[in-house]
Amino acid sequence: MKKILLIALALIVSACTSIVKVEGDQVINDRMMVKVTDAWNKVTLPGSDQPFELWTQEGFPLDQLRFWAAIKPGQALVAPPTKNSADVKAQRVATFNAGMTRDQLVSQFEIMYAADGSLVNVTKVEARPFAGENGVRFEFTVARKGDDVQMMGVGWASVRKDELFAATFVAPKLSFFGRLLPRAEAVVSSAKIRG
Repeated sequence: MKKILLIALALIVSACTSIVKVEGDQVINDRMMVKVTDAWNKVTLPGSDQPFELWTQEGFPLDQLRFWAAIKPGQALVAPPTKNSADVKAQRVATFNAGMTRDQLVSQFEIMYAADGSLVNVTKVEARPFAGENGVRFEFTVARKGDDVQMMGVGWASVRKDELFAATFVAPKLSFFGRLLPRAEAVVSSAKIRG
């Protein structure tokens, strides 16, 4: 019954969702440019005021490529829960702050992906340039709470002039992650900060 309700909810959300094909040069939040050689689908959820762009190949419940550009100190990585939510007090909101270490940046993404009760495990963290700046690349797993799907993820982040620039890619471990990761990495590797 739980799975039927999840499928019904996904269908309702999908019906109200805006999906636009993106290819060629794309600008994220007027501050970061990426080149798209294999077309992606940009997803805008109804009533969403998220500080990131969400792209997908197979549909956002299956794979998600997210981009953050020019996140300011004190700004959350996701829209905070609504005041009507019963879990508002219990939820920590992943927030960028100036002067964060590499490990502290990675921790914020771990908090973000675990906010719904999913189990997140960071498996690898290494210094790696992102968007032309010194940055970090990290790998993680997610045991998704709603349906117990085992997900794999990778993220990239850098800070320029006290602003965060980042991307993450997450997909199911079986089939999707290995097949779609090269497409995500191709887009992410082209990232350049503007201004």
